[in-house]
Amino acid sequence: MREIGLAAGLDAVGIAPAAPFVGTRRHLEERRAAGLHGGMNFTYRNPARSTQPERIVDGAAAIVVGARRYPSRGRPPRRLPDESAVDRDRDPKGVVARYASSDHYGPLRRSLTAVAQCLRQEGWQARVVADDNALVDREAAYRAGLGWYGKNTNLLLPGQGSWFVLGSVVTDAPLPPSEVLPDGCGACRRCLPACPTGALVAPGVLDARRCLAWLVQAPGVFPAEYRVALGGRMYGCDDCQEVCPENLAAERAGVGARLDPGPGDQPVVELLAVLDASDEQLLAWLGRWYIPQRQPRYLRRNALVALGNTADGRHPPVEQALRRALGDPDAIIRSHAVWAAARLDRRDLLAAVAGDTDPDVRRELDRAADLT
Repeated sequence: MREIGLAAGLDAVGIAPAAPFVGTRRHLEERRAAGLHGGMNFTYRNPARSTQPERIVDGAAAIVVGARRYPSRGRPPRRLPDESAVDRDRDPKGVVARYASSDHYGPLRRSLTAVAQCLRQEGWQARVVADDNALVDREAAYRAGLGWYGKNTNLLLPGQGSWFVLGSVVTDAPLPPSEVLPDGCGACRRCLPACPTGALVAPGVLDARRCLAWLVQAPGVFPAEYRVALGGRMYGCDDCQEVCPENLAAERAGVGARLDPGPGDQPVVELLAVLDASDEQLLAWLGRWYIPQRQPRYLRRNALVALGNTADGRHPPVEQALRRALGDPDAIIRSHAVWAAARLDRRDLLAAVAGDTDPDVRRELDRAADLT
């Protein structure tokens, strides 16, 4: 299985027993009860299912787990410097997290499918599970000996770091399990203070209500208290991984150099293009991302927050985008446009919504007035 997986393009392969993830289920239920899931459904939706491999394949005996590396270089900075030093961009771009810069799960699934086909040819059941809330993929990878849990909750592969997507093949074939790896972080806590919103509330514990990577995927209004922290991010956040010594050492050693961003990679997107595109165009362009309820309004919401943090409000195309957003029939768009306009010192544009009765828009107008 390892030879087949590696030959098919996986960077690491291990075998986990298919016993229930009892401890993982308990952690998920406890954290959901404490509200730390922040409304996130992925793996939290039904812990009884996502921690029971036998629900995927009857009589499951083993899980073949694969990791596929994705690019780890060549991204612009995500954080805003001190406000006095902000260089407003006349052609603003939104930063995309590395895992979302292109479709990394497609190649992962193809590699795992090669493993599954081999098992089926030998008469066993086998089902590929990747980027699916049917299984907690990090726990499967940990049990398969691929790596250990970092304090930032990501799985760290020894000598290779965490720039990987993970997936599994659940099978009833009685494959021998790999050895579980010990913790490799030791006393290092560098990732915890690196989180721009303090979402890592303890080693290995993430409060999704503060996590930028989740907030850009969550429905509703983007929390006002975290908008400035979002900076120029359009989708995702990599900060806790970028400071990880294991990742830095892997990059210095040239691990993953063969996967430098290619022509299909999108480390950034044009924010004005996002705001100008139709729903159909946005889904065709960025539909590989998780978008709440598949509603492109949330892509525009994210773009407006990033625009407010990075753009030049006096640049005519930016002004035009703000005017269009302030006149949008969708109150979610109008409310975030109010914040972006005020952030860019363009309160003169807010006359367009002075009589707006939507509560979210009124709330943003009140905030803008308090800042004057």
